[in-house]
Amino acid sequence: MSTAKPNIVLVMTDQQRFDTIAALGNRHIRTPALDGLCRQGATFTSAYTASPVCVPSRIAMLTGQPPHVTGCVDNEGPKQPVGRPSVMERLGDHGYACHGVGKMHFDGDGPPRLWGFDSRDVSEEDPGPHDDYAAYLKQHGYGHVVEPHGVRSEMYYVPQPSQVPAELHHTRWVADRSLDFLAKRDRSKPFFLFSSFIKPHPPFESPAPWNQLYRCPAMPEPVVPDDAEDYWTYWNRCQNRYKYCDAGRDRLLERTRKAAYYAAISFVDEAVGRILDGLGPDAENTLVVFTSDHGELMGDYGCVGKRSMLDASARVPLIARWPGRFVEGARVETAVSLLSLFPTFLAAAGDVDPCVSPWGCDLTEVVRGRRPGPVFSQYQRGRYALYMATDGRAKWVRSAPDDRVWRLDCGQTDGMDRVAEPDSPVAEAAESLGQALRTQFVSDGYGHAVENGRWVAYEPATEPEPGDHGLLLQDSPQLSDALQTLGPGYKPDPAPQVDPYALLRTPEPFLRRTRPKIEASADVPAPLRRGQSSNGITPLG
Repeated sequence: MSTAKPNIVLVMTDQQRFDTIAALGNRHIRTPALDGLCRQGATFTSAYTASPVCVPSRIAMLTGQPPHVTGCVDNEGPKQPVGRPSVMERLGDHGYACHGVGKMHFDGDGPPRLWGFDSRDVSEEDPGPHDDYAAYLKQHGYGHVVEPHGVRSEMYYVPQPSQVPAELHHTRWVADRSLDFLAKRDRSKPFFLFSSFIKPHPPFESPAPWNQLYRCPAMPEPVVPDDAEDYWTYWNRCQNRYKYCDAGRDRLLERTRKAAYYAAISFVDEAVGRILDGLGPDAENTLVVFTSDHGELMGDYGCVGKRSMLDASARVPLIARWPGRFVEGARVETAVSLLSLFPTFLAAAGDVDPCVSPWGCDLTEVVRGRRPGPVFSQYQRGRYALYMATDGRAKWVRSAPDDRVWRLDCGQTDGMDRVAEPDSPVAEAAESLGQALRTQFVSDGYGHAVENGRWVAYEPATEPEPGDHGLLLQDSPQLSDALQTLGPGYKPDPAPQVDPYALLRTPEPFLRRTRPKIEASADVPAPLRRGQSSNGITPLG
């Protein structure tokens, strides 16, 4: 075993469910590269995101700090918390050359930021003037493609073919740029490479022939229990609405969507295999981690999207390979958080400060039997907050906009959460997890969630109305100009300026849909009710 500082490769996808790897039991998908990684390393089968949405998940992972500490609780930011160093900055202090490829999702307005990277190949979902991938497409004759990652708006959850060929697709580009870095890197330094794919985040598109690798008739239907709506939170209803998926089930579309989702994952799998092969002999002294920022409901419980604490959304794949440190083929059931990547990487670099991150645990210690304690997750704050605490078997979830608590059994063989039987050991464990989360918030003085040692109860939030209200348009900025070139006889009507979350900032009804009356949780005392919080909401993604 080498005594030199190991290289570190972090490969991340976006919106990939925990159960989308063939070696881990999914017989409908083909993932040979990830299957090999599972055989060569340790798989953490109960890994959870710190937030089931892109930006706060990534900020938490890269700082080793949870959303209630970073202040980043939704996609609006802050995208680079002040005074909280990134893992890239810390690794740079230990002599690492740090390079990032693809989607980082921590840039604000203006030029891309390094935040500890020595160099970056920049690419985001909404290509801006500094986007390296957009420039790459233009150089190869595809500058006319203004939505290279797929058409959003009405088509957001409708499977579609890619507008670029496989050799120019973003997934292939991430692998190409990663391999370019590996070939040209300064070999006098250890390196940290963050290869970040946009897929399988919607729109669900892949280039030919990958887009037809899987077909609708071969795909299983989503799991939708008879009481599915009883698991829905406010955010499930909002997402179903603005993603155009709240008009009832279409079973053929659901399976076609899953086929397109799996195709995107398999195309990423091929790219991951190329990156791993590109390590060559360096692989023996390289820590490789594969994960995703959060999952995707993909029709389970009758819902799509993320922003949910159900396992399909909050649980993620997590595989770690480091010869001599992670047991080959190990399956680790202990619940862990993506916050653990921060201390894992720093420990590998020789930073053994026990205070490096109080929120995570070096994964090599977890493999040796350490149990890091409950895993917490959060989306939004105040009136719109979702909170979760889990140990991988029991789960406690609180939805502030619904003024409701769920005590769940997430140890089901089908990967689905179920309401725990009242007074059962799982229900009792879930309640203890909720108390642990409350204690943590009290300790940290997090007043958005607790006050005087008790959960703050807000007035239940209002939700989308029927009809077209609340449907989201996410058109490319170039679309309007492009439509004007069609000629005077084809002048389009102005697109409605839709802000489906505008009403969340005022106490007006947003959805008047009939749903079962839910009693307020007993652990949310009425005297602590407040009015609406003033934080902003972003609907993107």
